[in-house]
Amino acid sequence: MKYKFIIVLSGLLAVINLQAQRTTSLKINEILVINEDNFLDDYGTKNPWIEIYNNSPGTVNIAGCYLTDDIKFPKKYMIPKGDVLTKISPRQHILFWADSKPARGTFHLNFTLIPDKANFIALFDSDGSTLIDSVTVPAGQIPDVSYGLIVDGWTQKNLEQEIRLNPSYKDGKQLWVYFNEKEGRFVTPSSNNKILDTNDKIENFKENDSIGAGMTLTAMGVVFSGLILLYLLFKLIGNTAVSLSHRRAMKASGMTKEEVKGITQQSGDVLAAIAMAIYEATELHDEEHTILTIKNTARNYSPWSSKIYTLRETPKK
Repeated sequence: MKYKFIIVLSGLLAVINLQAQRTTSLKINEILVINEDNFLDDYGTKNPWIEIYNNSPGTVNIAGCYLTDDIKFPKKYMIPKGDVLTKISPRQHILFWADSKPARGTFHLNFTLIPDKANFIALFDSDGSTLIDSVTVPAGQIPDVSYGLIVDGWTQKNLEQEIRLNPSYKDGKQLWVYFNEKEGRFVTPSSNNKILDTNDKIENFKENDSIGAGMTLTAMGVVFSGLILLYLLFKLIGNTAVSLSHRRAMKASGMTKEEVKGITQQSGDVLAAIAMAIYEATELHDEEHTILTIKNTARNYSPWSSKIYTLRETPKK
């Protein structure tokens, strides 16, 4: 039974891991149509770019998927396989250049973006028919102003939930926005759309509990609750140990439960007297004296081994 549970649990974890690493977690995140004074590609040129974001906690390989600007032609550009850079780490980005020069490498598309008209962009799975994500960039784009998600990887559901839970949300009600320095939003290729320079939890804490009374009461409640639980646990262990000792005593001596309790519930002075009596009765040390006793040791000498028989007599004068 134990091994079956481990096997089932391992299977569930494997399924969860596969779900987390599926290409369906990829999102078209930010697009720049007119690149006049922005990011340079690996050839030192300025071209339109498309940013893809991995919205999952696992690494996703985008190789084999398709990018297109025509819904009728979903397999327009297949992202080559075998390039280690197509593996997108968790919550990270990857950038493609729409420069119509696919011979320049994996991340250079075979189509470009046209400034004076709306541009449709879609990402299809490796089967060429499953749409992962798509967006239409409105016409009339401004140079060096990108069009992207208000927060990396967000959907309309994420935005609505944030507005519902945070009435003071100040980033607007649009999922796709323009990133313009004048409005406090910055073009961020291969980086987060929203620069997190503050901690929302800390700001919320400052607003709702400025003097820290709630935090203090919560902390004290946790500490005292832990102490009470420890007391109850040790009390339970002690009672269990006493009950077991009573049972062993009853089994060994044949006494009743009340007699055993009478013995174990003696007062402290009685128990101390019993302990001293046991100590005196079992003391086995001898009394020590200051008298030193020396006894002669008898030794049997052999003429063959003793040196005194090998010495010559002293010459007489």
